[in-house]
Amino acid sequence: MAYVVMYIIGLIVLYFVIEHAVVNGINKSKLGEYIDSKIDSPKDPINSNKKKSFLENDLDN
Repeated sequence: MAYVVMYIIGLIVLYFVIEHAVVNGINKSKLGEYIDSKIDSPKDPINSNKKKSFLENDLDN
């Protein structure tokens, strides 16, 4: 039983380590900033107000 608990705790710690590495490593790199700037600023202002997800797809427009 103790091995299962230690395994779960290890997975949780590993999750936080990987999440921290992604947030600080990839998102703050030059490539991450470049991709983020391209995603946040659409080139086509006409289509920028398109619905973002299928949950917003209803009959009310």
